Amino acid sequence: MFDLDGTLTWHDTLLEYLAGAIRARPSRAWRLGWLPLALARFAVDRDRGRLKGRVVRAVLGGLDRAQVAALTRDFVERRLPGLLRPAALAALARHREAGDRLVLLSASPDCYVPAIGERLGFDEIICTGLRWDGERLDGRLATPNRRGAEKVVCLEALRRRHPGARFAAYGNAASDLPHLALVEAPLLVNASAAAKREAGRREVPTAQW
Repeated sequence: MFDLDGTLTWHDTLLEYLAGAIRARPSRAWRLGWLPLALARFAVDRDRGRLKGRVVRAVLGGLDRAQVAALTRDFVERRLPGLLRPAALAALARHREAGDRLVLLSASPDCYVPAIGERLGFDEIICTGLRWDGERLDGRLATPNRRGAEKVVCLEALRRRHPGARFAAYGNAASDLPHLALVEAPLLVNASAAAKREAGRREVPTAQW
């Protein structure tokens, strides 16, 4: 199980994706004028899923499936290669060569994460779903935000589907530690000092990629 942002990549992919969408359609930039208000609300409710849905809806809301697919294709072909960590790709290759089943588990949205997973050869892709209104993207979340405790839920579902399997998992943030602590071979990579200290308390090994 591999996390995406900060684990396989150098930094956040959603911001890169949305920035590319604005570059392709500069007229949509005005929709972010309410962002300070949304951030102020997040400071109170700490609901990352709601904030994510609002930002995605602002930038992408109303685009049709063909338009979203074009943005995703451009992102995966032009931006993704420069975002990937070589050491992460090497770890992915080792698991593939060993015949392991590869799962991408990301809180980032399904408008582009499945395309990344397919490009990197993952067998299964679990990410945050977005709502559609027919052929047009609504942008609000259709599933729980696949972060923190929700990744534990996803891990439990995987164990039910693959009884007796031994799990290895990679993440980069303190929010990944709840599910990393539950697998047979966890590794926290590229983490902050605070996350490393918490990993030590949970007996989760760390590394830098």
